[in-house]
Amino acid sequence: MSKIRTHILGYPRIGEQRELKKATELFWKGEIPRPALESVGRELRKHAWRKQQEAGIDLVPCNDFSFYDQMLDAACLFGNVPPRFSWDGKSAGLDLRFQIARGARETREQDSCCGGTCGTGGFAGEMTKWFDTNYHYIVPEFKADTEFKLSDTKIFNEFHEAKAMGLNAKPVLVGPVTYLTLGKVQDSGNPDFDRFELLDRLLPVYEDILSRLAAEGAEWIQLDEPVFSLDLDDTQREAFAASYSRLARAAGSAKLLVATYFGELRDNLPLFLGLPVAALHYDAVRGEAEVDALLAAFPADKILSLGVVDGRNIWKNNFDASLGILEKAKAKVGAERLWVSASSSLLHTPVTLASEKKLDDEIKDWLAFADQKLVEISALAGLASGDGDQAALEANRASQKRRRESTRIHNPAVKARVAAVTAADSRRISAFPERQKQQREKLRLPLFPTTSIGSFPQTAEVRAARAKWKKGVLSDTDYNAFLKEETRRCIEWQDEIGIDMPVHGEFERNDMVEYFGEQLDGYVFSQFGWVQSYGSRCVKPPILFGDITRPNPMTVEWSTFAQSVTKNPMKGMLTGPVTILNWSFVRDDQPRSVSCKQLALAIRDEVVDLEKAGIRVIQIDEAALREGLPLRKSDWQEYLDWSVESFRITASGVRDETQIHTHMCYSEFNDIIGAIADMDADVITIETSRSNMELLDAFVDFKYPNEIGPGVYDIHSPRVPTVRQIEDLLAKAGNVIPEGNLWVNPDCGLKTRGWAEVKPALINMVGAAHKLRAAATASV
Repeated sequence: MSKIRTHILGYPRIGEQRELKKATELFWKGEIPRPALESVGRELRKHAWRKQQEAGIDLVPCNDFSFYDQMLDAACLFGNVPPRFSWDGKSAGLDLRFQIARGARETREQDSCCGGTCGTGGFAGEMTKWFDTNYHYIVPEFKADTEFKLSDTKIFNEFHEAKAMGLNAKPVLVGPVTYLTLGKVQDSGNPDFDRFELLDRLLPVYEDILSRLAAEGAEWIQLDEPVFSLDLDDTQREAFAASYSRLARAAGSAKLLVATYFGELRDNLPLFLGLPVAALHYDAVRGEAEVDALLAAFPADKILSLGVVDGRNIWKNNFDASLGILEKAKAKVGAERLWVSASSSLLHTPVTLASEKKLDDEIKDWLAFADQKLVEISALAGLASGDGDQAALEANRASQKRRRESTRIHNPAVKARVAAVTAADSRRISAFPERQKQQREKLRLPLFPTTSIGSFPQTAEVRAARAKWKKGVLSDTDYNAFLKEETRRCIEWQDEIGIDMPVHGEFERNDMVEYFGEQLDGYVFSQFGWVQSYGSRCVKPPILFGDITRPNPMTVEWSTFAQSVTKNPMKGMLTGPVTILNWSFVRDDQPRSVSCKQLALAIRDEVVDLEKAGIRVIQIDEAALREGLPLRKSDWQEYLDWSVESFRITASGVRDETQIHTHMCYSEFNDIIGAIADMDADVITIETSRSNMELLDAFVDFKYPNEIGPGVYDIHSPRVPTVRQIEDLLAKAGNVIPEGNLWVNPDCGLKTRGWAEVKPALINMVGAAHKLRAAATASV
């Protein structure tokens, strides 16, 4: 009897206790040398490979590890380094990768050719979302004269590390069409240049990599091409045909596996199936409805890898459902040509449930993190092969039954309230022009009002106090006193430097989603369920398992205290329902739209209570609205309809004079600008500094009617912008936004930065706004 093989596409890189984050940040601070950081990386890789072996994974991946981001690693591997970093053309190693990701610290006054940022020694590479996940990647940059050459040895080094452990690992590399698709032309002299003209320069580097890996003994090489789940144009389709005919030859004795994930293939299915490679991986979780069509057309000369275990959510696999898919596939291709895997890399899931000693036992029984998914993959392969553990199958069935029948999931009152929502519940009393008039009379803000997005630095002292409080070492009374003093100092400092609309700093909050989830019924929380968002930034998504209610006000006490500290209007800070949904692990037993509307009603209650408490400005962040877009444009409208409605439900219970803000970060806005306008927020703040105000073009072309705060400094970089640099960005914004509608603010919240960076940056921001204000007054 043939045994079905197992493999995964990638494994979480951060470590069970976020060892990578901690070591990386110590290295950035200069507290450990680079060899110590590299040693942490080696130990994490070895530990991950060992766990996969012990779980029964047959083909273990390598080069799925990264100290920052796999797309950035690929750029350095290919020698695709932006010219502003003055790279010497030699090894594009770790120090250079960190410079590209974080920017150089050096700054000096510059001409306005790049908003004051060009020629400074290297402003950070642009960052954006990886498909519809909450992972961020560094965007490759292309020019008409971009050249490529093999410039790093990371992929070979890690292959040899695995070999030293007795593993003939499967090197993982982003495929050429995905790499070019996800990059961006940054060529002011040739802005219409087609980046796919670079394909013939890029492919020889891929050929060198593949032939070298084959020569060094690689049996399998994985090329990730998730763009198969997108709408492809003729150029991309031609690039696939041109690329893989060459790469298949270059691989020589090594066999190629092309992996796609995150969605159905639809019209791309024939192209995918026709690739001249040995194996194809398909996401049978997101693409379950298409499995029959895939099997019907699957070629007789290829291995089929089916991702039946969800690589992006944390619910225990339903063995019966997965076995139904695997049995159909086995009947079509045979056990010898069938592999079992996760749908995508396990990068998007926490590492292990083994550390979760405090998690609710009933709900823990329903969950599987990355390590548990390894076991599920092996168990499914055994069961589908015909010699698996029947006890494991029965245990899985019992767990599924307990979850289905749990009385904790469904709340009839919540369902009734959602059913009673009408169109009137998502409309403000008056249109924006009337609201704007009332808000200006009430708030009395100057031209170019300054504010920030919400959070201020979560210092070591703040984190230490929270840890002591959670352990019971610090009493509730003492912890609240500490937080109030931190809040008071933060607000008084903002008043001192002239911030027109302060925020309270959010020192009481651990995370912008987790904080709210902890106060909502229908959520549960892990202790160590961290996933990587970008670089060293890790988040611990809450687990939405049931119907949502808000038992008590969540932020009113803190917002009221904050307003009592200042005479300036204080923003109440909330996270919007779409972002809470998209940044949670969401239940899979009802439509996401229903869960989102439940969240919207809970946040609406909080907005109304804030207004009653005297808070005149309320920010409802929807940082993740765009990332929830389906990958195919034909599916967008349904999502945009229910997500925009959900936001409007939260904001439409207040008077006209109450100003509603929202914030969005790291998104391409052009294609959803109409939906953003339909949200009807009075003020929207957006990330624009890394794109040199380029993202603002969407709002200008659309003639966005409401007020806008384009971010004027990049909070994801340690660099402190100068007054001149901020002035240049504001001048670009002022050319296209009416001065009465232009706000001045950073790109995003300041939680991850230090006070030593935040203070001079915000002082410079206020100084630039005052200069702009003075110039506008003088011209009258």
